[in-house]
Amino acid sequence: MEGRPVHIVVAKEDHTFELDEEALANIVCQEHVKDKHIAVISVAGVFRKGKSFLLDFFLRYLKANGSPDWLGSEDRPLRGFSWRGGCERDTTGILAWSEVFMVDAPNGEKIAVLLLDTQGAFDCQSPVKNYATMFALSTMTSSVQVYNLSQNIQEDDLQHLQLFTEYGRLALEDSGDVPFQKLKFLVRDWSFPYEASYGEVGGKSILERRLQISDKQDPELQTLRKHIRAYFTDISCFLMPHPGLKVATNQNFDGRLTDIEPDFKEQLKVLVPLLLSPENLVVKQIGGNRIRAKELLHYFQSYMAIFKGGELPVPKTVYEANAEVNNLSAVEGAREVYSSSMEAICGGDKPFMSSNALEDEHMRVKDKAIEHFQGRKKMGGAEFSEKYKERLEQEIEEQFSHYRTQNESKNSFKPHSGNCILN
Repeated sequence: MEGRPVHIVVAKEDHTFELDEEALANIVCQEHVKDKHIAVISVAGVFRKGKSFLLDFFLRYLKANGSPDWLGSEDRPLRGFSWRGGCERDTTGILAWSEVFMVDAPNGEKIAVLLLDTQGAFDCQSPVKNYATMFALSTMTSSVQVYNLSQNIQEDDLQHLQLFTEYGRLALEDSGDVPFQKLKFLVRDWSFPYEASYGEVGGKSILERRLQISDKQDPELQTLRKHIRAYFTDISCFLMPHPGLKVATNQNFDGRLTDIEPDFKEQLKVLVPLLLSPENLVVKQIGGNRIRAKELLHYFQSYMAIFKGGELPVPKTVYEANAEVNNLSAVEGAREVYSSSMEAICGGDKPFMSSNALEDEHMRVKDKAIEHFQGRKKMGGAEFSEKYKERLEQEIEEQFSHYRTQNESKNSFKPHSGNCILN
């Protein structure tokens, strides 16, 4: 079935937000997707600066499996996420593309790729808090955040990262892992190619200038720059030319390449593979663990719970929410280790086992599951994780009660059976 944009975070008229859990679950919990590691590519930034337009070229690349001629014919209209010319906002909340693309990584692993389109900033209808909330959500849930900016990198563009840098300090102190992954500043309509060339080389020189630290700066601005560098694993910048007057001034423009300036198309051919080619894909990690698609739902739920209030949450609250979901994911993974092992030993299609043999297997597999939990990197420290370990042990005992009852029911049909047959 053809994919479509789906609202997963809905902006309401009272300037609050609501997570559509069912819509998100329908995307990330699909049978062929849910257990795959996931790369989440998000585009966020100033409204009416072509985020959705850009994402539709991402879609075109993924649908073509990255073939050399992925841009397609010159007269083909651009379809996908909704975009249109003009000065009014077109995207509200966060939208996800309903089709999750499966990409073969160089090591043979299949990686799920999800695209997110985030509400534009600073329109006349939305308070700054709305944009800060959406920007926070998309940055914290994405493995690659494309920060879509107009013409240059300004000081206030950097200051939007302030919340994350303080959260990052807490996370780094706890686990030693850099909390955020890839941040790509994408400067649109760059007008000074004689100063810095289009693409990554020119982008690197501009980014270095903007993140430069000097004694003349306010101490807060110095600290912000240090933290931005410290808390993202990869920071880069790409300078894009203007797509042309036909794109900017023709209300009937429908995305055909023939109406787009050659420089813009040439830079698209460079930018999109930098983000989406199999060798460049970045799998989402939280707390040092690569996460599976279905786990993304839990993180969104946790973040929405703390961002739904009238004020932006303090960084400590964000950190604690991450630590909670991180530990819950470790519990779920360990529980799956237990249930899959026990199913292989004494599942419904297995013969009756003696009570002692079943008890021995339960203890062995329980230890294996707890070892899995302990071995997974977790946030919050040992004391914080202890209650989740206790929860895991309780859930395992409840599962064992089910297996014991199931095993006893087999004995009523086969009273002479007493031996354990292990596979």
